[in-house]
Amino acid sequence: MSNIISTKSNGIGLITLQRPEAINALSLDMVLNLTTTLMEWRADPDVKAVAIRGSSKEGEFGNFCAGGDIRFFYNAAISGDRDLDTFFTEEYKLNHLIFNYPKPYIAFMDGIVMGGGMGISQGASLRVVTERSKVAMPETNIGLFPDVGGGYFLPKCPGFIGEYLGLTGKVLTGQQALAANLADFAINSDGLANLWAILESKTETAQDKLEKCVQTIRLGSLKKDEGWIDTEIHSTFENEELSTIMRILEKSESDWAKKTYSMLSKRSPLMMSVSLKQIKLGRHMSLSEELKLERTLVQHCFYTKHLDRYREKTETVEGIRALVIDKDNSPNWQPTKISEITSDMIDPFFVSPWSESEHPLSELSS
Repeated sequence: MSNIISTKSNGIGLITLQRPEAINALSLDMVLNLTTTLMEWRADPDVKAVAIRGSSKEGEFGNFCAGGDIRFFYNAAISGDRDLDTFFTEEYKLNHLIFNYPKPYIAFMDGIVMGGGMGISQGASLRVVTERSKVAMPETNIGLFPDVGGGYFLPKCPGFIGEYLGLTGKVLTGQQALAANLADFAINSDGLANLWAILESKTETAQDKLEKCVQTIRLGSLKKDEGWIDTEIHSTFENEELSTIMRILEKSESDWAKKTYSMLSKRSPLMMSVSLKQIKLGRHMSLSEELKLERTLVQHCFYTKHLDRYREKTETVEGIRALVIDKDNSPNWQPTKISEITSDMIDPFFVSPWSESEHPLSELSS
């Protein structure tokens, strides 16, 4: 059975991610399938809008997408499978396609929406979350960085919340995501089936269905929750250096600062430094520029030539091992201390191993 179910109904293209046993984690085939479908619908004058949802073991909705298939990342990195390179190239192309999609694109971000799930939802023209949404960019947990456009959309959160979310991987509820500008509406999940039924209708025009859907969402919208936004976030995460952020957190007596310091102390000092620089740079980049940077960064994550680290020796593969493969939650980060991080370790991540014309994403613009 295909992991992507796509149908058309009276001018609306409907997509369901159908890999519930893996929380709809994206495989290369799923990425390619999504891209093909969206490009076909982009060129189809009969398709006026697109809606996408995930499925769960209990049925439709329940979870959107947990991200990329990190078990595949691990196995491909260890075995030297070049499909790993292809995956990131094609995933970032898909992210770019969605952000620039010329037709309304509605993402129903119910349940788990993390990593790659954010990449196929943040570019939507309408991002709908629910009270059971769990929204996050948790890449630093595995020694990666917030990719799939994270360096582009995280800086668009209020103040410096993007840096905070990108480094900590904090999980937000739907109403909290609304406050972070990572969603447009929050609704009760029991209304999702009705919204999908509206879009599936074969008796109304696409325009009427869209208007009815949006009106229903507005009428049932929940209030944003700004209670989680601590006043210290902005003054702490506006800083350019990770060492400064950690020093501020360590000196603070607040519960928030203590929790945040403890959280960041478990992350890779190297990849947190790379992630912070990525997000800071992303504040001043176009989407295509930022995605090209991400493709450069992820290449160095799995082939860290300047540190002579490959396969299981890289921070990313070690992070996946500790979190997902062996599940010992004891990654052997190198180096272990932020004080040991130097610019010679960080800066080469941002140097493309390709010429401009040879870059895997050279075709992207805007």
